[in-house]
Amino acid sequence: MKVVDRFNIRVYGLLLHAGHVLVTDEVIAGQRITKFPGGGLEFGEGPIECLVREVKEEMDVQAIAIQHFYTTSFFQRSAYRDSDQMISIYYTFEVDGMIAPEMADVPLGKDPEATLRFRWLPLTAQASGQISLPIDRVVMELLVRPTI
Repeated sequence: MKVVDRFNIRVYGLLLHAGHVLVTDEVIAGQRITKFPGGGLEFGEGPIECLVREVKEEMDVQAIAIQHFYTTSFFQRSAYRDSDQMISIYYTFEVDGMIAPEMADVPLGKDPEATLRFRWLPLTAQASGQISLPIDRVVMELLVRPTI
């Protein structure tokens, strides 16, 4: 295994509605995965700017009412690049108006041409099992944890 010598900083958005969270089913490096909307931080931008850009690119809506939710608190090696340490930052956000992307109730897989699909995932104890990325699973568990 390679030595970790780079950080890979990712920024993700948590859009919550009626006991559900919006997830994306995507094809990345030939693998179908389920994750939260978002992507990589670019040089010269801050994490909130990254979230706003990613939400606009992926969903064609403006992210508003952005609040920090979680930042990675443990070591995670990238699944796609052995030399990268993943640092993921998660924000809750809202949108003004309707969400433009096509929503689906089932995961990506029935349409071999599709590479990105949004869907609402119920916030249940079983939901983290549907999430592909390790840090995203931790966040899902935090979302479904009962509040005291």
